[in-house]
Amino acid sequence: MISVENLSMCYPGGIRALHATSVRFSPREFTVLLGPSGAGKSTLLRCLNLLLAPTEGKIFSTTAGELKSPRAIRAHRLKTAMIFQQHQLIGRYTALDNVLIGRMGYHGAWRGLFPLPRKDRLLALECLERVGLLDKALTRADRLSGGEQQRVGIARALAQRPETILADEPVASLDPATANHVLSLLRTICADEGLTAIVSLHQLQLAKRYADRVIGMSQGRAVFDGAAEELTEGALRRIYSTAKRETERAAAGDGQGGQDFALADLSPLQP
Repeated sequence: MISVENLSMCYPGGIRALHATSVRFSPREFTVLLGPSGAGKSTLLRCLNLLLAPTEGKIFSTTAGELKSPRAIRAHRLKTAMIFQQHQLIGRYTALDNVLIGRMGYHGAWRGLFPLPRKDRLLALECLERVGLLDKALTRADRLSGGEQQRVGIARALAQRPETILADEPVASLDPATANHVLSLLRTICADEGLTAIVSLHQLQLAKRYADRVIGMSQGRAVFDGAAEELTEGALRRIYSTAKRETERAAAGDGQGGQDFALADLSPLQP
């Protein structure tokens, strides 16, 4: 279980990307953070494993308690895997070598200078087989399709043996058919392995199809929290209408609101 209490994030220049938010993520639940660009989804997601340090608030996990010390953060990160929108693979490495990166947290920094133990390599191969890419194990990552690269990213996350998977817009760069395949695979794996998943998406239909729970974000606030089937027209207006108004104001030349919305959409650099 991961929970946040009064979590907020303010970017340099006074741009508040996330207002005070308190939410608890239940074990083995597939939660989707839904909303338009600039809603605060990625900011909240990246705060959950301290890739982005929040301005205020507290983060707790059953693995490490409150995440306020380097030791607690390390213990939490070890059991919290991340899947990125742009895959974050090393192109010249094989699929297998990229998946093995998911094991590095279990070894000292010096261990990266030598081949990892046989048990780690067998585990990485099992993870590639789980995502249907065992036959691509020795293929360079930059020779794989976008969907295949994202499946390598999922395999790398699984190799970490996590309790929680965080996925930041994992299908935003994929065509609809591939996006459905990747999300279906991720949903099935999390259900089979009993993993908690927190996934940010902006595609409404995908959220309805795969989420156990949806947290709707708008302008840095959580404005909806419920089951996918509870996404009524009124709920969708709360999630999307503010962003629409800001876009219309920007198009009309009202710089104040439009500027804040655009700046909030910028992804922070990872520390």
